[in-house]
Amino acid sequence: MLLIKNVLLVDARGEQGPADVLIGEGRILSLEGGEAREVIDGTGLLLAPGFLDLHAHLREPGQEVKEDLFTGLLAAARGGYTDVVSMPNTAPPVDQPETVRALREKAEGLGLARLHPAAALTLGQEGKALAPLGLLKAAGAILFTDDGRTNEDAGTLALGLLQAGALGVPVAVHAEDASLRRGGVMNDGPLADALGLPGNPPEAEAARIARDLEVLRYALRRAQGGTPRLHVQHLSTERGLALLREAKRAGLPVTAEATPHHLTLTEEALRGLDPLFKVAPPLRTEADREALLEGLLDGTVDAIATDHAPHTLAEKEMDLLRAPFGIPSLEVAFPLLYTELHLKRGLPLPRLIELFTDGPRRVLGLPPLHLEVGAEASLVLLSPKARPVDPSRFASKARYSPWAGQSLSGWPVLTLVAGRAVHRAVG
Repeated sequence: MLLIKNVLLVDARGEQGPADVLIGEGRILSLEGGEAREVIDGTGLLLAPGFLDLHAHLREPGQEVKEDLFTGLLAAARGGYTDVVSMPNTAPPVDQPETVRALREKAEGLGLARLHPAAALTLGQEGKALAPLGLLKAAGAILFTDDGRTNEDAGTLALGLLQAGALGVPVAVHAEDASLRRGGVMNDGPLADALGLPGNPPEAEAARIARDLEVLRYALRRAQGGTPRLHVQHLSTERGLALLREAKRAGLPVTAEATPHHLTLTEEALRGLDPLFKVAPPLRTEADREALLEGLLDGTVDAIATDHAPHTLAEKEMDLLRAPFGIPSLEVAFPLLYTELHLKRGLPLPRLIELFTDGPRRVLGLPPLHLEVGAEASLVLLSPKARPVDPSRFASKARYSPWAGQSLSGWPVLTLVAGRAVHRAVG
């Protein structure tokens, strides 16, 4: 038994407390205290449901020099995540049921944050033939996506939406027109021109979102069982947001995520040519960032997803043209947005928590997780005490960060998965 005394409670429904939360048998037994072997003084701390990340690159199998299940899931636990959806663009891609089962079994043995593998929509993520979606779901795949590559063939995407819809699984897309993106390494515009770098235009995202919404409409019209559901990954532009807002108002079953880096950084970060800020889709303009923040408030953006993308430091230290795309953020995502969006911008805390919890759960068709008696004790205890980001202390193999040295509040000090501590820095 564990008792967290005098702690403030916050979930998507609001804030309450202080309360004395009794935890046992993997569940919340009481909000009014009780006898326990271990007691934690929660005075001044916040207790929330555990976070779910829809989009993390854990690099296993085949790219373990960058990250592996142990380091990635430990990083997730330290970041307050109890559940992580891993992307399938590994080497080889996760496109066979045996691979899904092997990943799940290994993750369960580690006893850290829970792993929910996403599987490739197409074989080899080549965008041609569909992967065996039914077998992949039976093996435990929770999402289908060719993330890392765009689905250039609209007909294949339509078939994937139809099959996935019949299985009750959403399809996530990297919405970017490759022929417009070309070799862009940063946002296309005056700054890219001034730096002499190839640009990735915002129209590349908007054009692909517009097409994919039409493909979704087609799949909905042709569906004979189940509802095709489309999820747009790492939304980065004001125009893309507007298209999604219109689609949602029309009742289309489409959802979207935004990342910590697109919510807090802009293309100006690349003025110094530092590849640490090179990411796909690229950091956009301040107007795009402000639009995404508005999308958090009005519900157009359903979830915050990290797109945790670790690489070796040697790779990220190459020049801007050759360095790989990606920013690691599992361990700093919540403190960053708690500080930048809640404390500085006034985003209501329950809404921020919702974007880390119920929002991503709804995308996957999972029930909400609230702080109430009988609920699963997958929880995160948060401290408002500020401390600087220190990448040398990361559990992730990617020990670098765009936010290194920045003072942040809201750090997870205890993460519980069904009542079991997977990260502890308190008590």
